[in-house]
Amino acid sequence: MKKPLVLVATLLIGGVVGFVLSQTIGNSFVSLFSGEAESKQREILYWVAPMDPNFRRDKPGKSPMGMDLVPVYADNSSPSAGTVEIDSNVIQNFGVRSESVTYGRLDREIETVGYVEYDENALQHIHTRVDGWIEKLSVKAEGDPVRKDETLFELYSRTLVNAQQEYLLAKESAQGPLIAASQERLVSLGMTAPEILELDRSQTVNQRVKVVAHTDGVVAMLGIREGVYVTPATHVMSIADLERVWILAEVMERHADAIKIGQEVVFEVDSKPGRKFEGQVEYIYPEMDPRTRSLKVRIGYSVQDDVFRPNMFARVSIIVEGKSDVIHVPTSAVIRGGSSDRVVVDLGNGRFKSTPVVAGYDSGNSTEILRGLETTDRVVTSGQFLIDSESNIDTALARFEDRSSEASERKNVNAEILGMNPIDGTLRVKHGPIDSWGWMAMTMEIRVADEALLQQVAVGDLVSLEIEKTVEGAVLITEISEASQ
Repeated sequence: MKKPLVLVATLLIGGVVGFVLSQTIGNSFVSLFSGEAESKQREILYWVAPMDPNFRRDKPGKSPMGMDLVPVYADNSSPSAGTVEIDSNVIQNFGVRSESVTYGRLDREIETVGYVEYDENALQHIHTRVDGWIEKLSVKAEGDPVRKDETLFELYSRTLVNAQQEYLLAKESAQGPLIAASQERLVSLGMTAPEILELDRSQTVNQRVKVVAHTDGVVAMLGIREGVYVTPATHVMSIADLERVWILAEVMERHADAIKIGQEVVFEVDSKPGRKFEGQVEYIYPEMDPRTRSLKVRIGYSVQDDVFRPNMFARVSIIVEGKSDVIHVPTSAVIRGGSSDRVVVDLGNGRFKSTPVVAGYDSGNSTEILRGLETTDRVVTSGQFLIDSESNIDTALARFEDRSSEASERKNVNAEILGMNPIDGTLRVKHGPIDSWGWMAMTMEIRVADEALLQQVAVGDLVSLEIEKTVEGAVLITEISEASQ
């Protein structure tokens, strides 16, 4: 009877032990496989050197000191410096608004200023062809209007009087060649065909010859007065036709390459509020103004029923057809800086970051972005200045804290001196691990902060090294003492 009882008890105890072991081992396997699955699902952002987190690579490899790179996982990474998180209520109260960047064609509108000027192609300059005196001046001042064929002034010239007398004598002689020569001389001296016909009819020498206007206009320049003696070199007056004028616009140097002949132009003048006038770029002057660093552009305009007076101020917009595929954002989103421009990128879920960009040309309410943004980004268009200032403060503090912590980090570790190089000022040492820096035990060459430290040790010594990690990531031996137990 005792054997069956012992057998039953043994079976019961074995069953219990087996159940406990199976549960433990099963849970271990479950934990093992679940851990492997979890590690496989963790996203690796990049790989870094154990001793220098600033040394990053996108795949496994070796650090400059021969150590294996270690992965940085997405679930362990902290928000980058400069990222600001704002509560949704605060976003609403601040009136923060975001817009997606636009990718496509961006026409350019160059806004500048100009002034009205006479059309020099329609400007008539008056000179006499002979010496003489202004006997009677019909126009008295600059700006006086004149009509075509209206008498401008009468000229007394002894040369013209003699030429008329010679012509009449030739007529009396009835010698054809002499008459023709005398008539050609009158024409060359400035007499018109009607005046010669009148001379033929009256057979009387005109003491004063009339000079008439050849077109309607106004007197743009008056360089004489009655009684003045003039020569062919004297600029007597200029008559301008106001039916067509020029708009001379000053284009800044940064826009000079975009201006082309034939581009459409819209301009306004203060004397015609609310009205827009259209013209075209007719000519681009070849030189930059050395004082204003601007390029002069000529725009022609036919006045019709309007009145445009020279030297009127004009606001000019030149339409430039833009490139078809560019990234552009609202101009209000760009924060202009002294050395760089920035925009605030909306990262989603209440997170924002100030990002430097390279801005291209402005076109009204839009600005081209050459570098710094992707087509999928969203930028803040309202309230961005508050976010930008907060982002820059966070970035500066993070950079300051990183540098402060790096500069203050000094660690002591036991090491064996394997060699020294006085020329380079380095020691070859075999040291133990430094867990806080992620260093394992290794053999490496380290520069000394003071070459006098090389004289304190010899090959084979067991010492304690004080190692400093500088802001730039360099490693220096700052002190050598007896090895600690």
